[in-house]
Amino acid sequence: MITRIFGLSIAITVVSLVVAYLYGGLTALALCAILGILEVSLSFDNAVINATVLERMSEFWQRIFLTVGVLIAVFGMRLIFPLAIVWVTAGLNPVEAFDLALNPPADDAAYFPDGSASYETLLTDAHPQIAAFGGMFLAMLFLNFIFEDREITWLSWLEKPLAKAGKLDMLAVVVAGTGLVLVAEFLADADDRSTVLVSGLLGLIVYILVDGLGSMFHTEEFEEGPQGGPSTLVKATGKAAFFLFLYLEVLDASFSFDGVIGAFAITSDPIIIALGLGLIGAMFVRSITVYLVRQGTLSDYVYLEHGAHWAIGALATILLVSIGVHVDELITGLIGVAFIGAALVSSVMRNRKAEPDAVEDAKESAPVS
Repeated sequence: MITRIFGLSIAITVVSLVVAYLYGGLTALALCAILGILEVSLSFDNAVINATVLERMSEFWQRIFLTVGVLIAVFGMRLIFPLAIVWVTAGLNPVEAFDLALNPPADDAAYFPDGSASYETLLTDAHPQIAAFGGMFLAMLFLNFIFEDREITWLSWLEKPLAKAGKLDMLAVVVAGTGLVLVAEFLADADDRSTVLVSGLLGLIVYILVDGLGSMFHTEEFEEGPQGGPSTLVKATGKAAFFLFLYLEVLDASFSFDGVIGAFAITSDPIIIALGLGLIGAMFVRSITVYLVRQGTLSDYVYLEHGAHWAIGALATILLVSIGVHVDELITGLIGVAFIGAALVSSVMRNRKAEPDAVEDAKESAPVS
């Protein structure tokens, strides 16, 4: 199973490293490898959340996520998205923006008579809008999770009171909207306040729209398991699966915002970024997602989903705070790893504690000879 799931990712990694070497020599190869490792190590929470959605989809739509979804992730978010920002902010056409990315001018003032800056600077300057959109989308995902009443809780001392408060209708929207207003007022520069508010509002609207469409076509239908065994949830197909796919793509985009911006601390070459973050990183994140689904990892380690959502909450907070305060990407990654690791350890401890109880129950239910 491991070979079948990760084989394509490994092959694409080898090809990407070869292309990087042919493109820019050993330096490009090293940068490509660093970006790939960075993307995989910082995106495990993304894979866990993706798995919770992907396991509800049919195998056909899971394959769509691994094929069409990869094209969107690689060319859409890691290549077209940064270029599109430069098109808009610098007033360049697509060809000029791509030329600027590949051939940064020695003299920005000569290239931009109006006083604009380089491709990297233009993209970095758009960070407030990007962070506001991604931060609000992820914040809504996190808040809707913690405000929902659940049979299993991880941080029970905190999750149970939050679930009780979540009975107040639209509380997630109220909390997220209040946070956006506070960020725009106290963290954003005066010139960026309106764009931060608009971008954050768009992030909130997109989440509500995509999540709502997915819920509209999602029906809790069950079918009988093998040999008359326990029923299993029918996998989403058709419109339901399509909107789940859209949800996954927007979710992946929100996760990748900080990674794309952070990549410019390593290189501003869009080809290297697309190879490292996109082909290597995005493929491995998707393979990890499928592995979690096929192995039933989320069912075996029940707190992983909770840990991933708390990591998302931390990422959303960091994105919004980064509008006014620089936050190192290493801190972002370590917080996510800490939540996922703690949730995994808690799940293992829970399973070990449950094993003796299961054995005892089996003994009590065994027929007396």
